[in-house]
Amino acid sequence: MSEIKIYRIIGTYKKKHKKYLFRKEVRALSEENALEKALTKVTSIGILRRQINIQEIKVISPEECKDYLIRELSE
Repeated sequence: MSEIKIYRIIGTYKKKHKKYLFRKEVRALSEENALEKALTKVTSIGILRRQINIQEIKVISPEECKDYLIRELSE
């Protein structure tokens, strides 16, 4: 059975000629699922997927996680 991991996705997007940095932490079974969850969260504010540039996707430990809810669910 697969183990649920915590992924940190870092990327940028452009909106109204400004560049914004985002950092999302999600729990997922695979890197593809984590990327899909993060893109879903970012595009919910009206950003198109083609405007998003992903810079980094990495697995992190629960201690590194800044999101309290995700950290508590992982312990």
